[in-house]
Amino acid sequence: MSSEREALKAEFLRAAGFGAARRQLFDGDASTRVFERLHLGDGTVLFFMDQPPALETTICPPGATEAERIALGYNAAARLAAGSVAAFVTIADYLRSRGLSAPKVYAHDVAAGLVVLEDLGDGLFASLIAGGMDERPLYEAATDVQAALQAEAPPAVLRADGLEWPLLTYDTLALKIATDTFLEWWPKFAGLPAFGPAATAEWDALWAPVWVRGEAGASVFTHRDYHARNLLWLPERAGVARVGMVDFQDALRAHPAWDLLHLLQDARRDVSAELEAAMLERFLAARAELDREAFLADYRALAASNAARILGRVFARQVLLGRPQYRAYMPRTWRYLERNLLDPALAGLKAWFDRHVPPEARA
Repeated sequence: MSSEREALKAEFLRAAGFGAARRQLFDGDASTRVFERLHLGDGTVLFFMDQPPALETTICPPGATEAERIALGYNAAARLAAGSVAAFVTIADYLRSRGLSAPKVYAHDVAAGLVVLEDLGDGLFASLIAGGMDERPLYEAATDVQAALQAEAPPAVLRADGLEWPLLTYDTLALKIATDTFLEWWPKFAGLPAFGPAATAEWDALWAPVWVRGEAGASVFTHRDYHARNLLWLPERAGVARVGMVDFQDALRAHPAWDLLHLLQDARRDVSAELEAAMLERFLAARAELDREAFLADYRALAASNAARILGRVFARQVLLGRPQYRAYMPRTWRYLERNLLDPALAGLKAWFDRHVPPEARA
């Protein structure tokens, strides 16, 4: 970290009243963010998030055309927030206004990319389950959060503390751009020849109905990265507030299946087909107005699209960039993808993968 950046952070903390806090570096993730814990003199512990704005490409302007989004780069095309502090603050406020548990924000500087926020503790679902806790109550609570969150339509613009953030739609272009990263990164990782024009054209034709359905069904607030490493258990709270949420700054208006497929086809931990089916039944019972068969068909199709995205951009790309630990997650993600492709409605996509990605090229 540059001395200039450190000086900026120190001044921000001083001005916000946290200059005397003891700072402790916290393990981060694959993003461009840095996290610290702030230990205050009275024993309170807060979180300090540092998201240097210059490290990310441009976000999507609300009125941008598809061509403009593509020209601006991946974040704009895929409608990612690029770690925006405005996104984090307004989304956190919206979630809390719905009776859900997102961190309270104590101080922020949008231009600098700095935030001091509530520390929700260390009770990550993934850690608790690995330590022996029964996973079923956790997944039930997380599923109930989805039903509660989807009970009313979200606003077009989120507002908090003088900030505004548009809640854009997870549209066809964003879904396509994300899924297409498989075409870019998997051959490089697996040592396959690049997919040719015919294979790419067939890919587009097969996926297009999935992406169109994804956009057509985009009606609910969607966390977008809703899984066991971004959810925390807060047993001292009641009802759906027992589920703490982090890493939600990329939220969009999306299909009701989107967060569930992240939760129930978690690329970083095994979720059994039995647990997945039980939670889908729980969700559908709570949202009885949904067309069951149409929802499940969309769920499988969008889950397949998401698995291709994860295999390409998230895992293969990260391994090629020097993070070999992501190899461990690939076989699980392939199993999810293959399970989804057993849906007869996705037979064309299954055939595409069988022709172009042989078993030995599936990590």
